[in-house]
Amino acid sequence: MLIFSALIIHSLCIFGQNEQKAVKILDEFSAKALGAPSVSMKFIIVTADHVENSSDTLTGSVILNKDKYRLNLDDNITWFDGQATWSYLSAEKEVTITKADKKDNSFQNRPSAIFTAYKKEYKERLVEERPDSYIIDLYPKDLKNELMRIRLSIGKSSLNLKSLEYKRKDGIEINLIVKEYNLSVKPESDTFTFREEKFKGVDIIDMR
Repeated sequence: MLIFSALIIHSLCIFGQNEQKAVKILDEFSAKALGAPSVSMKFIIVTADHVENSSDTLTGSVILNKDKYRLNLDDNITWFDGQATWSYLSAEKEVTITKADKKDNSFQNRPSAIFTAYKKEYKERLVEERPDSYIIDLYPKDLKNELMRIRLSIGKSSLNLKSLEYKRKDGIEINLIVKEYNLSVKPESDTFTFREEKFKGVDIIDMR
């Protein structure tokens, strides 16, 4: 019984240390990303539905600058300049414009939150320290959250994001595998805005 109690206490101490180290790593990762001219990534997203036994893969790229972004996917481009969102569907040759909801702190309206949400909305734990990376799990504090866990892989030497895994309660698992991670790109002035002259003949649906 004494041995068992000692093991429990030891495990709790390690867990606490892992939490502290996870926060330190995330703080450094966040500060480096938010202090850069932009965060530019090329990635692959694999979505697996463990209920339906199906999966889907797509490629894309994103460039973030504080609360502005441009997201390129296989059949869709989204621009957000902090005030409005332009969503372009290439197959339909159609772009929809919507106004940002200032009360909405989701990625769509406040993309910089992905680098700071862990401070308030999640519990952190350093799961594994590998030779080249840290594996950190985030658990939602709100038990009603659809997410069970977010797992990040962060490079040791340059604090770059290597992968991001979302595991949901409905059996959906989303894995984002980063192929390129760049903090040195300086965006042009029109990077985060839809330019009609570059997309001749598209239908524009303005819902602002």
